[in-house]
Amino acid sequence: MAWYDRFLGRKEEDIYEKLNPVQEYFGGTSQSSREHTQRYENYYETLEIVNRAVNMVVDDCAEIPAVVQSIGMSGVIKGIKRSKVHKLINEEPNLFQDISSFKRNLITDYILDGNIFIYYDGAHFYHIPASDVTIHADAKTFIDRYTYAEVDYSPNEIIHVKENSFHDMYRGVSRLKPAVRTMSLMANMRQFQDNFFKNGAVPGLVLKSPNTLSEKIKERMIQSWSVRYQPTAGGKRPLILDGGIEIDAISNVNFRDLDFQSSIAENEKIILKALGVPPILLDSGNNANIRPNMRMYYLETILPIVRKVNFALERFFGFSIKEDITNIPALQPELRDQSQYYTSLVNGGIISVNEAREQLGFDMLDGQDDVRVPANIAGSAANPDEGGRPVEESEE
Repeated sequence: MAWYDRFLGRKEEDIYEKLNPVQEYFGGTSQSSREHTQRYENYYETLEIVNRAVNMVVDDCAEIPAVVQSIGMSGVIKGIKRSKVHKLINEEPNLFQDISSFKRNLITDYILDGNIFIYYDGAHFYHIPASDVTIHADAKTFIDRYTYAEVDYSPNEIIHVKENSFHDMYRGVSRLKPAVRTMSLMANMRQFQDNFFKNGAVPGLVLKSPNTLSEKIKERMIQSWSVRYQPTAGGKRPLILDGGIEIDAISNVNFRDLDFQSSIAENEKIILKALGVPPILLDSGNNANIRPNMRMYYLETILPIVRKVNFALERFFGFSIKEDITNIPALQPELRDQSQYYTSLVNGGIISVNEAREQLGFDMLDGQDDVRVPANIAGSAANPDEGGRPVEESEE
């Protein structure tokens, strides 16, 4: 039940009777997502491109503060002050974490699991690992309770942020899900390379004998070969083959094919697309397109995530909570564009020179505090100081 329902004096039983009619169809328990999230976490820990891109999104989202403003009687309704909400969101969520670590935990859950769960005990925020939360729902109450570590939490104690999901109205889906096949392929490539070089960079071999050998003799030859050959040591120990034994390689390997560079590059692009990160932002070289791509990255990827979290906090507390982008260079106009903009305001008689310089970060100048009156704007004919022409004296 939302804060405005309590303010209007509605009873829970009255509201639940009129909830979404499709709840009867969707009613049930949504299990935890540990099985799926564990796979994404493994890719996050083992694939460099996944780790770097996820960390980039997490760090950029976590660094954006929020502006908390009152809406009517919101503070009175929830019994909490605006300053308290500001402190929880921007400074100190609880006694054990700083705000940066707390936000990073939330956004990491959002990307890898598709969900954020925040427990509010009336004084502090606590992050609950999303993959281990079970959502209990039924046709009447929609969401009845949340369970984590065998402890139940009511919907009034949990702030739930959900990523888009087509098949589940209770849980979100990881942003990495569309790229799961690609990540699996990259992991298999890496495993193949590891196994190949563990084998001394030599393909599988076949030992040929002109004689028929018993199983016991075959097994003894394999053991002897493995001990003497030692491919992990480079196979440098000389081998003496007797009894007509011959060696054949199963296949001829082109070492260039083992590099997989072209395939890896294409797969990395797919993963970056799933996370909404332009590939150019991870390139080490300089490029004139970095700034517009960085701006698009913030507008299309970072801000939508931050706003989803803020919307959930707005609904829970009843305050207006908006992102503060004033310190994000990628979202600020170029200095040249700013200069042209403020020059037009000065020439138009809207602001003074010093007001424009203050906005651009320059020192004030003496005698530049007055607003200019454009010459093409007619002022009082009797007062030239207001921009008008002086009154011509008539000849008598």
